[in-house]
Amino acid sequence: MWTQRRWSPPIGVLIAAAAIAASGLPIRGQTPLRVAAAADLGPVLPPILEQFQAATGISTEVTYKSSAVLTTQIQNGAPFDVFFSADMGFPKRLIDAGLADAAGSADSTTAILYAKGTLVLWERKGTQLPAPSLDLLRRPALKRLAIADPERAPYGRAAVAALTSLHLYDELKPRIVTGENIAQAAQFAYSGNADAGLISMTSAVTPQMQSAGEYFVIPRDLYPPIEQGVVIVSSTKQRDAAHKLIDYILSAPVQAELAKSGLTPAK
Repeated sequence: MWTQRRWSPPIGVLIAAAAIAASGLPIRGQTPLRVAAAADLGPVLPPILEQFQAATGISTEVTYKSSAVLTTQIQNGAPFDVFFSADMGFPKRLIDAGLADAAGSADSTTAILYAKGTLVLWERKGTQLPAPSLDLLRRPALKRLAIADPERAPYGRAAVAALTSLHLYDELKPRIVTGENIAQAAQFAYSGNADAGLISMTSAVTPQMQSAGEYFVIPRDLYPPIEQGVVIVSSTKQRDAAHKLIDYILSAPVQAELAKSGLTPAK
């Protein structure tokens, strides 16, 4: 289990930090914390990171891409401080290579679980197709189904696993439209470039997607759990700030916010 660090700063520092927090401004001279985040977090993290800056004075810069792409970038020396993946496997690769760690957790050899994802079938309103359900996947009228690239995106792997469990993957494979990441897969479905999409709930519950369509939650026994892990990039020069961000994400109020945004809390 991740162990939150306790630190008692001098009263003068507390007063100064409170003033900064109230102003919503970053600490003077501070380099923003560089965050690599899986694409499913695009609709989720921005307001949380704004609240984090208001509470701590620590600003962030976020790059949203597929977990595989971010892993490759870190392997190639990209200057990230923290990596929020959509699975546990990609962070594990970085830990095994000595490029990331989970220092402070009970098991520093694996990523810190911060949430679990949910796969849904999303469809635009007003189509001639039936409402989203497992039955929709069996309909010949479903001509194009969007999923994320299963080689790059954990939600894509989950989509293939679900279709395989339903004995539909071989039948639907010629009709699959593949997005580089889950955000692009959702965009394909939203724009009509696909009839429906197997996407993350974090995408489906955004106001834009909720107003334009409806979704069906894929039964969890059809695909392996989408456990999402975070690690600190070993080359970071902002380890304390990285720890504070992870502690913040794991705090009860933020875990409750993740639940409202389509993720299952880690705790």
